Amino acid sequence: QVQLAESGGGLVQAGGSLRLSCAASRSINSLDHMGWFRQVPGKQRELVANHGTGSSTRYACSVQGRFTCSRDNAKNTVYLQMSSLKPEDTGVYYCYADLFGTRTWGQGTQVTVSS
Repeated sequence: QVQLAESGGGLVQAGGSLRLSCAASRSINSLDHMGWFRQVPGKQRELVANHGTGSSTRYACSVQGRFTCSRDNAKNTVYLQMSSLKPEDTGVYYCYADLFGTRTWGQGTQVTVSS
């Protein structure tokens, strides 16, 4: 099992930047994927970005070129660097980790982008 703790959310103006962090309670070397979803009230949770065990990353089209998902195995942490933020990026961002077919979620962190 693994526990995840997100941090770094907050309020930012459009065009600004934020970096989210997700710290895992154990080594992430063996985790299949780690990444980020976000959820807006009334909508389904959507994948934002994820990072595999190698250097492979995947992004939603809406954030491609603006967000960067990275993984630091030495710190057991995955990051989401968000730049050129837009009001439509507002939502609760959830970190997740996949291990042996089981997905674990963090508690979520609110990101609010004002216009």
